[in-house]
Amino acid sequence: MSDDADGTGPGSGRLMTVAAWGVLLLGLWLWGRELTAVPPGPYGAAAGDVAAVGRPAGAELPPAAAPLGNARPLRVDIPELGVQAPVVGRGLNRQGAVDPPPYDQPGVVGWYQNGTRPGAAGTALMVGHVDTETRPAVFYKVSTMQPGETIRVVRDDGKVAHFTVDDVRVLPRDDFDARQAYGPRQPGRAELRLITCGGTFDRATRSYTANVVVSAYLTGTGP
Repeated sequence: MSDDADGTGPGSGRLMTVAAWGVLLLGLWLWGRELTAVPPGPYGAAAGDVAAVGRPAGAELPPAAAPLGNARPLRVDIPELGVQAPVVGRGLNRQGAVDPPPYDQPGVVGWYQNGTRPGAAGTALMVGHVDTETRPAVFYKVSTMQPGETIRVVRDDGKVAHFTVDDVRVLPRDDFDARQAYGPRQPGRAELRLITCGGTFDRATRSYTANVVVSAYLTGTGP
């Protein structure tokens, strides 16, 4: 994402109060509407319109695995896209939106560190730039992901959490629905969201028209 996301106690990564969740949703809504601007460049202009993949009817996906304990993410691997990216914890900026990685770190993924830790019960949020002025960034191809593909998250407890993609959506920036984007799909699961810019690049406003949201859920651990 271009201009587009620690708990320390045993439950801090899994549960937020209703008030805190409301604040987070407001911040993410603002982020989805306002913080998708990027400098114009050939890659931004080439992104084009992308239709939501969604989940094909009757798709056979593996069952969800039991959530893991709390551990910080260190790296994200997406084999189908050839992505291996370090993860850095990020908070909210002054506008209440998730602060993305700096522009000079286009290969880094940001994780909302005051929310769920990947693999724990709840929805863990990860954000990344789609491009820069001169080249693609870490999440440039996430809009091409398909249900059934794998996202691996290397954690600091030595475990590698395997997530299976079950949904890919492109949500318009106008009337952005933060709950649809970031809320849990099934209670009790360990879920993951990868979020970046999408749609078309509007040179007049220097922003994208949508956000790509890849939804995945924990299906196991492994190498």
